[in-house]
Amino acid sequence: MSEHHEEDHTGPIKTPKQLLLAVFYSFVVPVFVIIGLVYYVTSANKPAAGSSNTPESIANRIQKVGALEIRDANRALKSGEEVFKAQCTACHTSGAAGAPKFGDTGAWGARIKLGYDTLLTSALKGKGAMGAQGGGDFDDVEVGRAVVYMTNAAGSKFAEPKKAEVK
Repeated sequence: MSEHHEEDHTGPIKTPKQLLLAVFYSFVVPVFVIIGLVYYVTSANKPAAGSSNTPESIANRIQKVGALEIRDANRALKSGEEVFKAQCTACHTSGAAGAPKFGDTGAWGARIKLGYDTLLTSALKGKGAMGAQGGGDFDDVEVGRAVVYMTNAAGSKFAEPKKAEVK
């Protein structure tokens, strides 16, 4: 028969004083810690995480979202070739990301059959890997001229678009 000692079954609290101290530390101290944390969170004199109150950082946080660019509405329109060289050549010369190469009648044939308006809409709004070209550095008419320049080099007979007359 194994010997059981009464000491093996006792816990760390052996006296009523130890019990009171354990209750105090278990319940009263956490209440004071919570009160201290609430006071810290509600106090207004602490910096926000990751920010400083220097004039430069404040100016960066409150800067305007948009910008206004004024262009000359009466400037001469760029030709299709100029727009192609400035905007389109990066992808349409090399065929990057599936773009039809400049002058490739096979690649442009099916697209030309869709018509000028469809091609212009694709150029202005973007299609596939090609981003939208409308609203950028060139007027919509200039983008249309680039579309005509590229498609005519592949065999289409689209007329070059003209700027609408303002009345």
